[in-house]
Amino acid sequence: MIRVAVANQKGGVGKTTTAINLATALAAIGWKVLLVDLDPQGNASTGLGVGRAARERSTYDVLLGEASVVESVVATKVPRLDLLPATVDLSGAEIELVAMEDRTHRLAQAFDEVPAGRWDICLLDCPPSLGLLTVNALVASRQLLVPLQCEFFALEGLSQLLQTVERIRLAYNPELSILGVALTMFDRRNNLSSQVAEDVRACLGTSVFETVVPRNVRLSEAPSHGLPALIYDLRCPGSEAYVRLAREIMARLPQVEAVAA
Repeated sequence: MIRVAVANQKGGVGKTTTAINLATALAAIGWKVLLVDLDPQGNASTGLGVGRAARERSTYDVLLGEASVVESVVATKVPRLDLLPATVDLSGAEIELVAMEDRTHRLAQAFDEVPAGRWDICLLDCPPSLGLLTVNALVASRQLLVPLQCEFFALEGLSQLLQTVERIRLAYNPELSILGVALTMFDRRNNLSSQVAEDVRACLGTSVFETVVPRNVRLSEAPSHGLPALIYDLRCPGSEAYVRLAREIMARLPQVEAVAA
């Protein structure tokens, strides 16, 4: 199973929106997709229409070893897209994990027990921090996707995230690599957005995806209806951008041919 962490320690950069809509796009082409909600706020769960009453088990139970991944997933309204939901209990998981010897590998160990072929790809929606929840996601993943808001402050945290990735690669997960940086919330009317995009491309080169996700009100409206934007309004600029981004990601994934076969 391909595992991709969607992470950035800065909040409000479009991590959850990116995770939901990429998962939907990949499911639409026939892939069996698992979306893991690792944020105690549970926005990915809400955005896919999975209410709190339906979250009998969650990522909290998986991290604490009280349930397996397969036992905890719920089906979504999107065919071939399953969700491992989050509840507010997850906010206490970081404190409980501190006392465990294998605290950084809890999620990786849970994934190792998933039957082969159950899902083709797993996207992990991380919280806006570099705590133990995000570290677990990075240790359990092979690739990292970084959504980056086209604003000045977003650049400041990027170097810190990249340093953390390098530490995790050296200490825990040498196979971790950066799949790419996705520029989000791009405002064509704002010169700063263009300047930030240019600076990021100058710094990171081909690591930055060609597709830029624009600011789009339909992307903001979709979660209130419990739907991905690709289902809520497929033809809006935001949805079209995520379809293009999904194509780019598929081209970069090393296992894509094996999965497609």
